[in-house]
Amino acid sequence: MKYEVLIDGHSHQIELERAEKGYQATVDGEAFTIDAAMTARDVLSILHEGRHYEAKREYSLMGETHIIIGSERFEAEVRDPRSLRSRRAAAGHEAGPAKILAPMPGKIVRVIAHEGDEVEAGQGLIVVEAMKMQNEIKAPKKGKVTKIAAKEGATVNAGDLLLIVE
Repeated sequence: MKYEVLIDGHSHQIELERAEKGYQATVDGEAFTIDAAMTARDVLSILHEGRHYEAKREYSLMGETHIIIGSERFEAEVRDPRSLRSRRAAAGHEAGPAKILAPMPGKIVRVIAHEGDEVEAGQGLIVVEAMKMQNEIKAPKKGKVTKIAAKEGATVNAGDLLLIVE
């Protein structure tokens, strides 16, 4: 199976096939043989050239996925090229305007983007504080901020419109 994997915003091409012992993986053209097993939900134990790695998958409240290996944490996104949604996201332009909604109740602590700003996919737009944690909401696609509906200091409910990117 072939995948495009974004690690901290950097794209990598990965091909993974079952082998006689473990898996044959090709990452950006470089081949590896690994032995991998799920040891718990969202925990993968990996053996490569006699070294052991434990990769933990974690989901944030903002819908982001992180992979933790040792003491390092990486933002990760897997794109299956067979998926239409992945192809559109990779192209950076979903059809129509993207309405950015509050993922949870909270307080707007900072508005990073301004109306009329050109933004890139993954660029920070607004910061919402919820449950004593600040969460930066990022642009889902490249475009222009056409409307900002939330003001700094305002309280928002889950599902409230924060801004629109076209």
